[in-house]
Amino acid sequence: MIKFLNPSAEKPYIHFQSLYKEALESDQKGIEAISISSYDQEKKEVEARYVNLKYIAHDEWIFFSNYLSPKSNQFEFHSQVSVLIYWASINTQIRMKAKIFKTSPEFSDEHFNGRTKEKNALAISSNQSKAIDSFDEVAKNFHDALKTITPETVRPNFWGGYSFTPYYFEFWQGHENRLNKRQVFEQQNNEWAEQLLQP
Repeated sequence: MIKFLNPSAEKPYIHFQSLYKEALESDQKGIEAISISSYDQEKKEVEARYVNLKYIAHDEWIFFSNYLSPKSNQFEFHSQVSVLIYWASINTQIRMKAKIFKTSPEFSDEHFNGRTKEKNALAISSNQSKAIDSFDEVAKNFHDALKTITPETVRPNFWGGYSFTPYYFEFWQGHENRLNKRQVFEQQNNEWAEQLLQP
């Protein structure tokens, strides 16, 4: 599930919420899963991975990660990202282009404090994407961290939220005979320009 906090009343956001509701009512699994692509400046490569979108706060789309991970380094050096959502239950694909930045420490603290101790133990114990000798070591690190979690445990400074603010949306809706509808919203001079694309 995605939490909507004072969502924007602009056209692409209204359209997104309408499709989200339709997908939710169609029992879409993993509805919060989004693919986010970033650019590795050193390797000159584009990389993609799925993350869980937790909030849409006005025009900011927010997920959480380890700030020392490869993707975080990529966001730091190249703040433009591409985002993709696919909801099979309603045969809809949503593409976005956006600028990404860290959320405020206060927002990250609030989210961390509302999570289960198991999730926080993993956030604390995992050196995300670092090589490790065995999965047993991952499990041991997790269980060792879990023993230390108390209600007073504070968020580590290497873990927190990312916000991205889209400047481009494409809503693709599949239809019979590939007569697919492609509706684009693109920000131009602080306004949303709207157009349709051919399939």
